[in-house]
Amino acid sequence: MPRNRIKKFPVIIRFLFAIAVIIMVFIASITFKHIGDLSDSYDLVTNTYKVNLELEQIISHLKDAETGNRGYTITKDSIYLTPFIQAREKVNNSFVILKKLTKESEVQQKNLKQLYLYINKRFVNFSKTQLMVERNQIRNKAFFDTFKEGKVCMDEIRTQVNKMIAIENRLLVERENINNDYIKTTPNFIYLLLIFTLGLIAMAYYKVNTDFNKIKHKNNQLSVFQELSNQAEIVSKSGSWFRDLETQNYHFSDNLYRLLGEEPQSFEATNENFTKYIHPEDLEFVRGEGDKMRESNRLDDLQYRLITKQGEVKYVRAFGRVMQDSSGNEKFIGTITDITVEHESFHSLEEKNQELEQNNKELSAFNYVASHDLQEPLRKIQTFISRLEDKELEHFSDTGKQYFERIKSAASRMRLLIDDLLQFSRTNKAEKVFELSNLNDLLESAKQDVAEIINEKKAQITSDELPTLEVIPFQIQQLFLNLISNSLKYSKKDVAPVIKITHQKVKATDIKEFNSIARDQFHKITFTDNGIGFEQEYAERIFVLFSRLHEKDEYSGTGIGLSICKKIIENHKGYIFAVGKPNKGAVFTVYLPA
Repeated sequence: MPRNRIKKFPVIIRFLFAIAVIIMVFIASITFKHIGDLSDSYDLVTNTYKVNLELEQIISHLKDAETGNRGYTITKDSIYLTPFIQAREKVNNSFVILKKLTKESEVQQKNLKQLYLYINKRFVNFSKTQLMVERNQIRNKAFFDTFKEGKVCMDEIRTQVNKMIAIENRLLVERENINNDYIKTTPNFIYLLLIFTLGLIAMAYYKVNTDFNKIKHKNNQLSVFQELSNQAEIVSKSGSWFRDLETQNYHFSDNLYRLLGEEPQSFEATNENFTKYIHPEDLEFVRGEGDKMRESNRLDDLQYRLITKQGEVKYVRAFGRVMQDSSGNEKFIGTITDITVEHESFHSLEEKNQELEQNNKELSAFNYVASHDLQEPLRKIQTFISRLEDKELEHFSDTGKQYFERIKSAASRMRLLIDDLLQFSRTNKAEKVFELSNLNDLLESAKQDVAEIINEKKAQITSDELPTLEVIPFQIQQLFLNLISNSLKYSKKDVAPVIKITHQKVKATDIKEFNSIARDQFHKITFTDNGIGFEQEYAERIFVLFSRLHEKDEYSGTGIGLSICKKIIENHKGYIFAVGKPNKGAVFTVYLPA
């Protein structure tokens, strides 16, 4: 509703109420004169109407009986006798009422007796007709004579009824004339009624005015909300529409017109007009979905193309649902969103994914070369180093021997690097076949792989009972091996390594490292050692490929081991975290889905 009309509305209400008051006063003055007349004659008039109504009811009941009788004559089906049987009972009831209503009129009592004789004669006629029908005598002259006799009876009944109605109408006129002479008014009652009426008007005015203020407030809120909705549609590049399921009329929002490259409300909102903007290649598809929409009263994520007035092609996504307004009317409401940028971004992302996939294939090929093809020349290098060491080392100068040791160390480091690259490549490429595995067995296998180092360093490894899970067995064994090897490698000098492995089942909500997580529970496995530890600022860096916190002369290694651990955990949809304290040790925590 326009705001200027809202402001004028209270004035109009006051004016209309003033007119209503004047009219009520005028009507009250007229009523003052005539209400007495009507009150005295009311009972008599009502009595006359009741007599006439019951007489007409008798005619109606007889017609029902005739209808049933004819139906039985034609079909011989006893079901048609039901109205006939009921009509007799209804006629008797009407006669009882009429005797009470006309008890003060001797003439009408006599007419009523005569009418009763005619009606009995008609029902006897009905019985004769039914008997002839039962005996299959409907083709002879006697049947037709009986049928004509019934018509004569019905005419006599109508004549008698009309005679009685005429008497009642004359009585009505007489009674009104007599009552008009004796009508007395009751002004006190009229004035009280008038005061009461004025009070009702005042209350109604107060109620309407209060409701109007509420409506005005709601309309102001609605205007703000509508403006916010318009702005939201502009920002989100979307438009809305609805179709009244009763009238089949459409309505388009202003921004829906803008999506089509048109001025708001520049053409009639119809399905045919909107269809003109659908891309020809998508038109048949959209029409098919529209038929499904009309059957199911819902539209789920329909994507197609529009061509704007300016010829621009836009990709859009449509949704729709049926809703019921406060009046109980059903409307199909929908939204259309411009997803052109999203569509283009998706295709761009697809292209980048294809490019990334190609790069991964090339990188995988490189890893294969690095981890397989380079092993053969490296083996030859190490073979010749071994021969030089056995046969020619004594002939080297001190400087030569120093260079030789560096060559030997570099070759060993190259061997270790290639082996780790092979392991990392295997972790990335291997088929992820999950099997139900006992983690205790996998842990023992990992400990056996480094049993020599454990004995050499006199390491103590304690472990809780670990669960049986669906895992990739060789990867979890590699995870345990790398974490134990890491603790052994970075142990303190002259201090026996102590490695504690604990397990517990925890809820995701109790894990402070998680911001949000889809799963409810995880298996938490921690590896705690008493080694040299590290600064906490490097807790994430240590999982990066080739990342090292120490010089290669201090500690051997390639910086790939913990990267393999992280990759294995990712393959199992889990998480791994590290906490370190310099010279006190490190804690590696693994979370595997329960």
